[in-house]
Amino acid sequence: MDTNNLLRQLIMIGVGTTSLVAEKLREVTDEWVRNGQLNSDQARRFVDDLMGQLNSEQGKFEEQMQRQLRNAMQDLGVPQQSEMDELRGRLDRLERKLREIENQLWK
Repeated sequence: MDTNNLLRQLIMIGVGTTSLVAEKLREVTDEWVRNGQLNSDQARRFVDDLMGQLNSEQGKFEEQMQRQLRNAMQDLGVPQQSEMDELRGRLDRLERKLREIENQLWK
């Protein structure tokens, strides 16, 4: 399972949804301005405030998804990248040491 790809797809869904909401929100507020229910400054502030809240919630959602994905991977026993890097380093050191011992035996 490519977790980076999964996370990227989830984020893109969130970004796409936010863009769609922003577009529809602007359409609605433009209609309100045309009907005289709001002036253009009120509409702009309304859109800015709502989009700020949506962006804040999206950031919280992304953090929560990352945390849940990390927990799920840990529960499944999938090693973290740092653990894999550490094991690779240990393996490299052991292979080097083995070559040194082999070279000493052949001399």
